[in-house]
Amino acid sequence: MSAQHDTVYLTTAQAIIRWLSNQFIEIDGQEYRLCGGGFGIFGHGNVTCLGEALNTVRDELPLYRGQNEQSMGFAAAGYAKQWLRQRFMFCTASAGPGTANLLTAAGLAHANRLPMLMLCGDTFITRLPDPVLQQMENFNDPTFGLNDAFKPVSRYWDRITHPAQVIQSLPAAVATMLDPGDCGPAFLGLPQDVQGWTYDYPVKFFDKKVHRIRRQSPDADEIADAAAALAGAKRPMIIAGGGVQYSKAVAELTGFAEKHQIPVVETIAGRANMLATHPLNIGPIGVTGSDSANAIAEQADVILAVGTRLQDFTTGSWTAFAKDARFISINAARHDAGKHMSLPVVGDAKLSLQALTQATSYTAPTDWVSQAQDERRKWDAYVAENVSYGNRPNSYAQAIGVVNELCDTRDRVVAAAGGLPAEVTANWRTLDIGTVDVEFGFSCMGYEIAGAWGARIAQSEREPDKDTITFCGDGSYMMLNSDIYSSVLSRKKMIVLVLDNGGFAVINKLQNNTGNESFNNLLEDCPTIPEAFGVDFTAHATAMGAAAEKVANPAELAEAFKRAKASDKTYVIVMDVDAYEGWTTEGHTWWEVGTPQTSVDARVRDAHVEWESARQKQRRGV
Repeated sequence: MSAQHDTVYLTTAQAIIRWLSNQFIEIDGQEYRLCGGGFGIFGHGNVTCLGEALNTVRDELPLYRGQNEQSMGFAAAGYAKQWLRQRFMFCTASAGPGTANLLTAAGLAHANRLPMLMLCGDTFITRLPDPVLQQMENFNDPTFGLNDAFKPVSRYWDRITHPAQVIQSLPAAVATMLDPGDCGPAFLGLPQDVQGWTYDYPVKFFDKKVHRIRRQSPDADEIADAAAALAGAKRPMIIAGGGVQYSKAVAELTGFAEKHQIPVVETIAGRANMLATHPLNIGPIGVTGSDSANAIAEQADVILAVGTRLQDFTTGSWTAFAKDARFISINAARHDAGKHMSLPVVGDAKLSLQALTQATSYTAPTDWVSQAQDERRKWDAYVAENVSYGNRPNSYAQAIGVVNELCDTRDRVVAAAGGLPAEVTANWRTLDIGTVDVEFGFSCMGYEIAGAWGARIAQSEREPDKDTITFCGDGSYMMLNSDIYSSVLSRKKMIVLVLDNGGFAVINKLQNNTGNESFNNLLEDCPTIPEAFGVDFTAHATAMGAAAEKVANPAELAEAFKRAKASDKTYVIVMDVDAYEGWTTEGHTWWEVGTPQTSVDARVRDAHVEWESARQKQRRGV
């Protein structure tokens, strides 16, 4: 340190890590380190400089050794989601293919508006050794490289070309990740030479800083407009999204619904905003939702959307609502608040709901509420029958029902891709607030295990006696399973249910529903496979250090799940499920997918006509 100038002489990498280790956040009156640590795979592009810096703070910023860069990013997303975006993890990867492997995870974090900091190796700024190992040369623009591919999937992107730049870039990256309306992944490209270059940094730059997440108050005029629109409603409905939980506005949402007697439906990201037993919880909405929620959505005349992007699976590709229904959208992000000519209320969900309830004395008609509750009772009866088992083929729903019955109220449930997001969304009965993570913003294959590992790391910091339970199909398991090994190594126990239907069964279902014959989805339908056979998932999981067993039916699954709960390490349970029977009803809501306008197959042509016939209900941007 230089006393004369009050500076400290550090490398770029050392400065980044020292600064990160001095960032804190206040959560519910308690201080936590803002960055919970990181996931890393070292290569020549990050081990010599960034690795040296990280080794000095191994206690403050624990570094989890990854098995695959993509799965590291998924784990970071799972961690951030468990912490309600209030804390984040960093991921570090070497230059070239290591960093490229993070691209999919960045897309997932971007789509789901989740904070994740990527510290990635880059080529040499001096260009003296070019072309270097793993460099992607661009002959007409030498400043353009592989790391530029992260610009579309980053909320904040920078390439550090001088050590002093981190003084501006690091606070900007963190501000972006903590911004309720602009939250998402931040990417810092770290050229290999710049990582080791030194600079006299101001000592004050490394002072401890305690962050608080900003709450934006709504505009008074927008609240007045929303109250006026609500005042004339005969059949109002609330769509509760994931933003309700990020705002910690569950109590305000519940109180608002109860005071004004407005039925509530949940998006996929908004699952577990309300308990399943709450009388105003009418169920999950949309393509993967419930008949109950979709039945009232079709009739609602004023729809209050809170903290939701209004994704196509929520809106039925905008066919789920009456064409003259009016939307009011409360959202921290201006872009989301104004979708489909909604009356926007740009602001924090908690503060906006408080303001709106003060601005109106409206109460919904009792017959409308009774109608919605009748629909929910019918749906509850359907789910109870759907998850029951007996003399019929094994199904996803039956497995979900078993776990739902036996898990603790605060256990966390994870799903992501294939048929399981729909099955969990439709059949899971919420036992406690904020306990469901169905990643359907990107619906990324492989998040099930890696994301659950990250969620378990976060869970162990606050609720170590609870479990993280993840539902995974055989297809997703085969794509990305190595964090079973990571969880065993790090002693972060998970319970993994592998439900094997012999391939990509839900896409085979879509293929058949659009008139196509089964082709290249189920293993038995692949022309290039002379003789299909299944994977011994229990042997594979056991080889990675987990406890594992295969069960024949849901009754055996129940006993195995009890053993998994009692186990002190990651436990994998495998059960075969039918690829064709036992699917949950899809809420009778349309979903727009591209279908061939012509084909030599009459079944495909007929399916196209039938599929397109529902388009007449589609709202076209209004």
